[in-house]
Amino acid sequence: MNLHITGGTVLADELVRADIVTAGGEIASLDAPAPAGALRLDATGLLVLPGIVDCHGDAFERHIMPRPGVSFDIDLALRDADRAMLSCGITTAFHGVTWSWEPGLRGAGNARSLVEAITRLSPALGADTRFHLRHEIFNLDAEAEIIDWLAGGKVGVLAFNDHTGGILKDTGRPDKIAKMVERTGLSHADFMALAHNVHARKDEIPDSVARLAEASLAAGVPVLSHDDMTPAMRRWYRSLGVAVAEFPMNVETAREAVAHGEATVFGAPNVVRGGSHTGCPGAEEMVGQRLCTILASDYYYPSLLLAPFILARNGTAGFTDAWKLVSQAPAEALGLHDRGAIAPGRRADLIIVEDALQPRVLATIAGGKLVQLADQRLLG
Repeated sequence: MNLHITGGTVLADELVRADIVTAGGEIASLDAPAPAGALRLDATGLLVLPGIVDCHGDAFERHIMPRPGVSFDIDLALRDADRAMLSCGITTAFHGVTWSWEPGLRGAGNARSLVEAITRLSPALGADTRFHLRHEIFNLDAEAEIIDWLAGGKVGVLAFNDHTGGILKDTGRPDKIAKMVERTGLSHADFMALAHNVHARKDEIPDSVARLAEASLAAGVPVLSHDDMTPAMRRWYRSLGVAVAEFPMNVETAREAVAHGEATVFGAPNVVRGGSHTGCPGAEEMVGQRLCTILASDYYYPSLLLAPFILARNGTAGFTDAWKLVSQAPAEALGLHDRGAIAPGRRADLIIVEDALQPRVLATIAGGKLVQLADQRLLG
């Protein structure tokens, strides 16, 4: 069904008063007559914004395992997460699935189940949902299977993670280790023994990462590096063709990436909370210094809607630039040039938003379909 969105303040190149016509899943025109039979949505007094592109979100894990050791059906969890994302204005989602050497929630069985479920369910979900494989680089035995997934088009984004060294360094923090152990189902002693055995293969890591990066780029799959610790680490990943830095751990590393035209991802929850809960760089400060080019939901979907409004209210960025952090910038960094902006010919991913202290998504349109409606008064 074609849509005719009238009366709204539309974020095109800037905020303008305009009507939008969609047809065949795309934006057909701005300020043109609506075709016969189009569904009219009255957006008078509201904002009409590009749909949010979430390049890194793992909040869906809580839909699968809301409590440690308590799991629900993956199909049920993904459908529930889809509804949550749509209500937050997320129209393109990359579910961050960690495949680690650990058993349990982040083990091989769960990764295989999720890649299959996302592939199977994606056509029926409201948001364009894709598989973001967070590959723990010490998970060496998974390399061949991951290369098969890349070649088969099952992976939307590949990210290189390394939390193994941190696990061994955190032995002085029993509370943190206990949470990791709990999700694996192992005893503390068995978990630590496994971690040490895995870490003993550290000399194999560089060649494995290089092979996976090459396979990913050959398949046309964007590649990210996660938690880059130093500028030297960023340069190494750059040498492998990895051009997006997820959550760089310090200002110097973020500056190294931006100086070479690379995208940098920080967490929108960091903006909403007013800082990092782990002592990493503040996302709002990074936006202000032009060292953050993308915001991601990370672990909290509602933060992506709220963060641009906070940045604009605080004068850290103009609203147009702030919204690009959650729409156009992630879309372009991940090669999705058909979305992220409102213009004729672009994919009709749009959200109608009430501008308030806590903005509210009243309607979500994904691929030209009205997939979420929170206020039926829009129907006139």
